[in-house]
Amino acid sequence: MNVSYRQLQAFVQVAQSSTFAEAAQKMCLSQPALSSAIKKMEEQVGGALFSRTTRKVQLSPEGQDFLPTAIRLMNDWQDAFGDLQQVFSMGRGKLSIAAMPSFAVGHLPSILSQFQSQFPNVKVSVADIVMEQVIKAVLEERVALGFTFETEQLEGLTFHPMFSDKFIAVLPSQHALSANSEVSWGQLAQYPFVAMNRGSAIRRWVDSHYEHLALKLNMVAEASQLATLGQFVEHGLGVSIVPGLCQQQMQRLGLVCLPIKGPGLSKRVGMVKKVQSNMSVSAQALWDWVNQQSPLP
Repeated sequence: MNVSYRQLQAFVQVAQSSTFAEAAQKMCLSQPALSSAIKKMEEQVGGALFSRTTRKVQLSPEGQDFLPTAIRLMNDWQDAFGDLQQVFSMGRGKLSIAAMPSFAVGHLPSILSQFQSQFPNVKVSVADIVMEQVIKAVLEERVALGFTFETEQLEGLTFHPMFSDKFIAVLPSQHALSANSEVSWGQLAQYPFVAMNRGSAIRRWVDSHYEHLALKLNMVAEASQLATLGQFVEHGLGVSIVPGLCQQQMQRLGLVCLPIKGPGLSKRVGMVKKVQSNMSVSAQALWDWVNQQSPLP
């Protein structure tokens, strides 16, 4: 069966009119065209929907029963396409993104606040997960966009850099180096060191930097989350090196954050999307908006 919306509309209009001529006028159709639409619909459903006389047209019992359903179907159709128009006009929508916890706490609130001031009816869902999981979530299309460090594992992704983040030293407040204005890589290597676990990119970058400097760290503990690493430092297990993104988080724990002199370690932070994906209107709008705010090469 292939009853069209136009036929359904013709049926309702005739049902709510006293004659075919009146219904045809309301629909801006010729009377023969309207009669043809009704006849084809009756052929498709297998029976008469109207009882016709020379003076007026009346619904058949079957047509009378079907009329409320027909009206409901028309309303549902109009609502569905109205909702779709709202989505495309950014009047309504949903957007799922992922971000590293340090970015989600420090930078993302401002980004989303400004974005939603322009698109207040777009509901945003945020997964604050470690950077490796951000990449995975985007690749698996569980989220539309991700905010993360630029890593070597960006195959299949487009990365837009937003800013460069310089790594810093974190120390307990009573540490021997905490009164310094800055520390060196060599000074940090002289103390027990708390590191991210070996599966993390941050650990790989720190290890690689120390290898380049021909220095060796005295590892005493590992953590899978930067928040846990901060707790380890707070309790005096050792010193550590973290992205500058984490400075506010570490300072809230009462830790001292210092710049590291000498050859710096910095990584670009940005937004990623999957190369082969059709983004929603809301996701594309956020991507374009962030690009405009941070037009880095």
